[in-house]
Amino acid sequence: MLITFKSRATQDLTMMNDLATVLLGIVGKHVGERGVITPAEMPAAIHKLERAVREDRERQGAAAAEATDGHEDDDPVEEPLHLGQRAFPFLDMLRESLRADTNVMWGV
Repeated sequence: MLITFKSRATQDLTMMNDLATVLLGIVGKHVGERGVITPAEMPAAIHKLERAVREDRERQGAAAAEATDGHEDDDPVEEPLHLGQRAFPFLDMLRESLRADTNVMWGV
């Protein structure tokens, strides 16, 4: 299932339900029939997402260092997408919507 986020400040943003559930959960919202993040809620939401991205990056770095344990692989393994890559479009939408003082909505 796809969730489409809308804002007057940006183009629509469509993502898979599971990713939307994770991102909205981080900011204290949930995927329902409809939802909104108001400009008043956006600074806290942006801060929470940025913190989650930072923590994920630190975990990934520690896991990568532990996995290599000083040994170089001849065959490089493709790195999976991390939260920062997945969250960036949503973070960008929140930042632009905050600048424009407009809501981010879904299910409308």
